[in-house]
Amino acid sequence: MGKEVLLTEEGLQNLEKELEELKTIRRKEIAEKIKVALSFGDLSENSEYDEAKNDQAITEARIATIESMLKNVKIINENEIDTKIIQVGSKVKIHDIECDETSSYKIVGSSEADPINGKISDESPVGQALLGHKVGDKLNVETPSGYAAYKVLEITK
Repeated sequence: MGKEVLLTEEGLQNLEKELEELKTIRRKEIAEKIKVALSFGDLSENSEYDEAKNDQAITEARIATIESMLKNVKIINENEIDTKIIQVGSKVKIHDIECDETSSYKIVGSSEADPINGKISDESPVGQALLGHKVGDKLNVETPSGYAAYKVLEITK
């Protein structure tokens, strides 16, 4: 069995939707591209064919990845999230002490991470450091750009 994949219910639905789209729409688009490229003749110098085959390989690899993830998925039950301690599924408000900025994040499994939209992985430096902390805790985190100091302001579901 592969590595356990932690997902929220929303994350699971998004993965299932992506898989369905890849299998139905994307596969048909690529098959059509290959058919058109084959009609151009000589495959040895046919960049359209090469590109379509490359798209096909990428798409099939993504389908295999998603299917593998879905076999090992563990849904985070948001009703069981404890608001006293940070865990996967928690929404946290933290204060960057050095920059004097407050940010909010949701701690999610790595396959669901989307930092631009406030979802950070439990395996990222900040996400990993936050796990297990409580409101009022201060922590130093080694990030790719150096050390950062945070204070936990709030934990919610």
